Amino acid sequence: MIRSTYAGTLRSVDAGSTVTLAGWVASRRDHGGVAFLDLRDSSGIVQVVVHDPEVAHGLRDEYCLRIVGTVAARPAGNENPELPTGSIEVMSTEVEILSVSAPLPFPIDDRITVGDEVRLRYRYLDLRRQSAGDALRMRSKVNQIARNVLLERDFVEIETPTLTRSTPEGARDFLVPVRLQPGHWYALPQSPQLFKQLLMVAGMERYFQIARCYRDEDFRADRQPEFTQLDVEMSFVEQADVIEVGEAIVRALWKGILDVEIGEIPQMTYAEAMRRFGSDKPDLRFDLELVDLTSYFVDTPFRVFQAEHVGAVVMPGGGDQPRRQFDAWQEWAKQRGAKGLAYVTVDADGVLGGPVAKNLSDAEREGLIAAAGAKPGDCVFFAAGKASDARALLGAARIEIARRLDMIDEKAWSFLWVIDAPMFE
Repeated sequence: MIRSTYAGTLRSVDAGSTVTLAGWVASRRDHGGVAFLDLRDSSGIVQVVVHDPEVAHGLRDEYCLRIVGTVAARPAGNENPELPTGSIEVMSTEVEILSVSAPLPFPIDDRITVGDEVRLRYRYLDLRRQSAGDALRMRSKVNQIARNVLLERDFVEIETPTLTRSTPEGARDFLVPVRLQPGHWYALPQSPQLFKQLLMVAGMERYFQIARCYRDEDFRADRQPEFTQLDVEMSFVEQADVIEVGEAIVRALWKGILDVEIGEIPQMTYAEAMRRFGSDKPDLRFDLELVDLTSYFVDTPFRVFQAEHVGAVVMPGGGDQPRRQFDAWQEWAKQRGAKGLAYVTVDADGVLGGPVAKNLSDAEREGLIAAAGAKPGDCVFFAAGKASDARALLGAARIEIARRLDMIDEKAWSFLWVIDAPMFE
């Protein structure tokens, strides 16, 4: 081995020992003939002191070095609490340049923003940044943890073909020409669905694969043309068995990666989730639910509310928004395919305002605040029409309200099983 230890593993207990390190110069500082180098390898950073000015003079950022030296405690007051190795430094006795570096296209520093095009062009440099490298290391650890959980439950990891025939899926296939058969094509798999079903028929019973999948479709926030999924299939099981395996994987991942213990995971039917939150994947990190006002407006004179479904969601403290903000809400709704987003404001005295209020009957205005669960100073948004469309719009409004009011605890985890989904919408 070129080195005897990793730079980021050195601690105070190593003081006095001689070590051989190998890595890259993350930064260099000169102080009166003495150079201080931050030497980086895959484990972290350690400070190296070079006393020979002739040696230090030619060193630049991202030079690859081999260093022999003695670990010493830093002088009192010079410790760096932001580094795990901040209590020690390495006093170099030998510095060997393994490779020099050309001028860098961008600094290797997480604090500096670099455009994606430049990052991808120089991906090998981008991955030297702590955040980018840690993402790949975390991905590797995630795979290991998931594998361990499944192997402990007698699952068999099986690789399925990636060159196959086209099958009906949710997107277009990526096609690969067959060199020996002109005019014929392989299709890259959108998922291992058919293969894992064949494996169940073959009696494998418990299969998993960390599978590469390919879908020729437009970019989305949660989907790329090429992606990886943890693919699992089981025979002779019921819903509770599948949930147990899923929870075991999630609990192990959150504990192993984030050191977070996950408690009991509640279950909710699809119908309840859509009724209360307007989504089959509701965010439960904040308390805000939709209100079904269909029966309340059953005899309404307001033609817009003479619909299959009338629902509402309350925006706490939203009653004092300026008119231009309510106009922006209308544009927000139209971007989601709706005609608009009806609303009523509630002033400090409990008096209703807004264009909808004047179209309601006296009785409807009288009881609306209580029916919607609103308070003085709030705003009530409405959606009317087909139940699925109205709930979807209000569900999106619920999330948007929470974001604008900073109601979401981004550090919280709130898991939920949504069960009993309909076979057909």
